[in-house]
Amino acid sequence: MTSTNESLRRQVLDELEWDPAVDATHIGVAASEGVVTLSGRVATYAEKLLAERAARRVKGVRAIAEELTVHPPEQHQTTDDAIAERAVKIIAWSEPAVADRITIRVEQGWVKLTGTVDWQYQRQDVERQVQKLGGVRGVWNFITIEPKVAVSDVREKIEKAFQRNAEFDAQGIRVETQEGKVKLSGTVRSWREKDAAEMAAWSAPGVVDVDDHLLAVR
Repeated sequence: MTSTNESLRRQVLDELEWDPAVDATHIGVAASEGVVTLSGRVATYAEKLLAERAARRVKGVRAIAEELTVHPPEQHQTTDDAIAERAVKIIAWSEPAVADRITIRVEQGWVKLTGTVDWQYQRQDVERQVQKLGGVRGVWNFITIEPKVAVSDVREKIEKAFQRNAEFDAQGIRVETQEGKVKLSGTVRSWREKDAAEMAAWSAPGVVDVDDHLLAVR
């Protein structure tokens, strides 16, 4: 098992070093039975997310314990007020339909997002835009989804969408729904399929929460 762990650790390191958007100089990697731990520091929050994404691409990774911290270079330090001002502007530009429903609070580089949106993609886009801002050390996304319309037969619509989707095999996925909340369980072949299935479930009208218990079996 030790040689397998070392092989996986080396593959993750190689993938981090291969990704031009990630500086792996200060990133440490440990592996144990498919669980990969990333430690050390990166310059931006966006780079932190990219490092985790790179590790997820490696075959054999079943889970990630992410312990990276964000330490912007001294010359790139940004005040909380400046981060908040930029966040307001970028949200107004990217999601104008919901910008006035989002509240932003910044403390020591950590951004807290609250408010309501109509769709999960809006919630994700607001967070994604803020993640890219310089000086951001982390994002807490407490934005909730309040659909304008309630839609019946959510489970049936999701299952049909799964059957149409060429990105994953839906045979091993079970769907449970209750009052706009969706629970996914079962198995998929990779983390990419897991992400695609969750995204497809979020696309159903009336969905306010997706509880993803899918296991990626490589």
